[in-house]
Amino acid sequence: MVKEGAAPAAAPVPRAARRRRLPFSAWHLLLAPLSLGFALPLVWLVLSSFMTNAEINRFPPALWPKGIDLGGYRYVLGNAMFPRWFANSCIVSTVAVGSNLVLGALGGYAFARMRFRGSRALLALMLATMVIPFQLTMIPTFLVMKWLGLIDTLGALIVPSLVTPFAVFLFRQFFLGLPREMEEAAWIDGCSRLRVLFSIVLPLARPALATVAVLTFLATWNDLSWPLIAINHDTQYTLQLGLTTFQGQHHTQWAAVMAGNVITVLPVLLAFLFAQRTFIQSLTSSGLKG
Repeated sequence: MVKEGAAPAAAPVPRAARRRRLPFSAWHLLLAPLSLGFALPLVWLVLSSFMTNAEINRFPPALWPKGIDLGGYRYVLGNAMFPRWFANSCIVSTVAVGSNLVLGALGGYAFARMRFRGSRALLALMLATMVIPFQLTMIPTFLVMKWLGLIDTLGALIVPSLVTPFAVFLFRQFFLGLPREMEEAAWIDGCSRLRVLFSIVLPLARPALATVAVLTFLATWNDLSWPLIAINHDTQYTLQLGLTTFQGQHHTQWAAVMAGNVITVLPVLLAFLFAQRTFIQSLTSSGLKG
């Protein structure tokens, strides 16, 4: 019973109202320190690339450069084959990204919209190749590239990456989520399947295109094991392979090694930052269907 003259008890504050007092999610209090911990090695890599060799070799190590020293970058760009290796990596990655976007979209659209004999079995067989480790396929791949006469050329790095099962599968899943009505209207107007794909479907599939482009770029740019097997001459090295040999030959030039690592990592970071929004949108919208 409430006594006369007593103030009524305050109503409990709803949980949603208490949450609105924070300008951000409570999870950020945990995720922010974790993200900072993961970013510290990258930050130290960038800072050490502007240090001198004496500062890097000092014990205890310097955490902040006394001044901006570009000696490591000058050494890398002027006294090594880094520009050639960088160009080789750009060529291989660009061709692989473009071919996966075109061929992956064609394959994904065929599996999503066309029904032909053995389509499900062919799709299952293609997806089964995704679980086969590279160590089991590198010898057959090497023999095929040798038979084609591509060993020790950039073609040996490009041909195995022209299209991947993951690109086909991701495009298929995204196309399954698109309504058929727009495509059917275009077919009634006389459009072919290729025109429907390139004029109607692909403009709506920008998240999937960005995701395939970013993941393919990361895979080809960071690949080391296959170039190590297929390439012998240093003029055909990619940036990852060249950086590995550069570290072995210039183990005392730590400023140059750090500068080379920064040059290697920078394109990957830029590619992900530019496509981050569409990348996340694709992962949340292309669920596993049918």
